[in-house]
Amino acid sequence: MSTTTADATPTTAFPAWLVGELRSDHAGETGAVRIYDGILAFSRDPAVRDFATRHRATEQGHLDLLEGLLPPADRSRLLPIWRVAGWLTGALPALFGPRAVFATVDAVETFVDHHYRAQTDRLAAEGIFPDVHALLEHCREEEVHHRDEAREAGEGPAYGPVLRAWAWVVGSGSAAAVAAAKRI
Repeated sequence: MSTTTADATPTTAFPAWLVGELRSDHAGETGAVRIYDGILAFSRDPAVRDFATRHRATEQGHLDLLEGLLPPADRSRLLPIWRVAGWLTGALPALFGPRAVFATVDAVETFVDHHYRAQTDRLAAEGIFPDVHALLEHCREEEVHHRDEAREAGEGPAYGPVLRAWAWVVGSGSAAAVAAAKRI
């Protein structure tokens, strides 16, 4: 628990709510890397593979940043579940083609945008940990870019009823995962 942020603030100085949020962020970025691994395992579409490769690298960067901020003792004990769930969240739509992949990424990143924004808004309102605020805002902006690129590539969000239902499942699953990761 002696890991520090970029401005040398000990993580032990973080309030409990922020540790829980960072735990959920770390778990989410772990799952995001695996989403793209799942897509790459099954998609043969060159545009999807390029999209997944580029965005996987960004998600790995986010994960690396969070691992530098959150010591292992404070990370979710459910990471094995998030890895499997993430992989399935990428692999299943990849079996159904590009539109399903892009709808999935759109749904995930829409949720992530709101999740990160709630954290940055609270940090700004409390006027604390500007370095953490900047890191989370950087991640949020890149996630929004992923969402927008997926939405444009998938010609969404006007998806049919099956993809809308899948997007709802993905968004709801993301919310449930965050709630669990904050605590466990």
